[in-house]
Amino acid sequence: MELSNLLNNINAIQITGDFQSKDVESIEYDSRKVKKNSIFVAIKGYKTDGHKFILDAINKGAITVVLEDDSSVPDEIFRHENVLKILVKNSRIALAELSNSFWDSPSDKLQLIGITGTNGKTTTSYFVKKILETSGYKVGLTGTIANYIGEEKINSSLTTPESNDMNNLLFDMYKQGCKYAVMEVSSHSLDLERTHSLNFSCGVFTNITSDHLDFHVDFKNYFEAKRKLFLSLTPSAFGVYNADDCHSIDLIKNSSAQLYSFGQASNADFNISNINYDLSGTQFEIKYKDNLYTASTSLIGEFNAYNACAAFAATVLSGVDTKVAIKGIKETQQIPGRFEKINIEEKTVVVDYSHTADSLEKALLAIKKITKDQIPVYTVFGCGGNRDKSKRPEMGKIATELSDQVFITSDNPRDEEPISIINDIEKGVVKKNYKIIPDRREAILEAIEKSEKEAVILIAGKGHEDYQEIKGKRIHFSDKEIAQSFLKI
Repeated sequence: MELSNLLNNINAIQITGDFQSKDVESIEYDSRKVKKNSIFVAIKGYKTDGHKFILDAINKGAITVVLEDDSSVPDEIFRHENVLKILVKNSRIALAELSNSFWDSPSDKLQLIGITGTNGKTTTSYFVKKILETSGYKVGLTGTIANYIGEEKINSSLTTPESNDMNNLLFDMYKQGCKYAVMEVSSHSLDLERTHSLNFSCGVFTNITSDHLDFHVDFKNYFEAKRKLFLSLTPSAFGVYNADDCHSIDLIKNSSAQLYSFGQASNADFNISNINYDLSGTQFEIKYKDNLYTASTSLIGEFNAYNACAAFAATVLSGVDTKVAIKGIKETQQIPGRFEKINIEEKTVVVDYSHTADSLEKALLAIKKITKDQIPVYTVFGCGGNRDKSKRPEMGKIATELSDQVFITSDNPRDEEPISIINDIEKGVVKKNYKIIPDRREAILEAIEKSEKEAVILIAGKGHEDYQEIKGKRIHFSDKEIAQSFLKI
């Protein structure tokens, strides 16, 4: 694309250097990927600052540099190297605007459904994808576990990719025949403007509880980040929100979208009722416009009735036939690491991604409802290092309150010492029904080995992840594989 056309789409504070009429080959925020005729956008990241690599980008052939730190490189260097310098207020917003233009506004060509919330984003996105596919559409998906273009799986490292990567992916989805795209929209991505300029046809809010306070500092900032999705919706878009979440009324405030609620509240537009579940799945009813629909899914728990109903609402509002949506819910297969049941003979293991206090509580309450307090419940869990420390004692309290026996262990300790994290967890325990085993593999195996026949063992925190992050390294580790190796599946 011609450079002038791209630069017309960003708000520049100052332009330094002589403008050249050239075709831009790529837009990069990683200087290592810069090539001849690239635009390099210097953004401030978690661990480093892209402004430090401006000279590297120039040496590799960048013809334009977009930056927000005016003092990072002297103007004389830009003039000497014949490189255009564009000073902006916010490099991340500029990156999003440039990327949207470079990839020909792909979200305008797709029906883009964004899902945000503390818990349930992944499962809801899989329900939406399956419903749309049941309707005969090719669908793209971006999320925590993986990205998909139809059935093609593309590994992902971020729940919501950087804006340039996201627009590139959406462009590929469109070129490969996708009609819809489903996106998990994280609070980080909203706060860091990764979704800026995207045109969402529908936004979904699942729920919100305290999380990611290591990044957002407090709940108010976290909430305001989530709220950005609904504030970005246009009057032609739909907003679907959880009527049973007390924060919804503030989250939807000042949204221009056409708003619809779901939940067990009697006034919910999509009303959920008669929820029943056991280890074989979940059954429930959805009432919409005076019509009652009976739904079932192999996914377990009341929270999955909510996730399925949110998907039902988003897809029906997007034009899917209600009967097809019910069929899609039923045909949605187990999502990896999301209350995933592994059982042999009488013993059952549940692998779940529950890594917040709220999600751990919901997982354990679901198990206790199924077992009717007649079967022992064992829990294996830890907390991530270099993350929100406030939830550690709270999770310790919940685990020991709702389990017969708890094994406190490591999760992804990252740069922290595992025993330090465990000590934080231990501060919240309310009963002496726990044992500390820092080695996660040993903790899982002992929980399975020492548990009674017919016991249910919840392995919480990592879900689909097949690694542990320890001191800057990722070591292969899968809760599911460990459990299966013991159970000889």
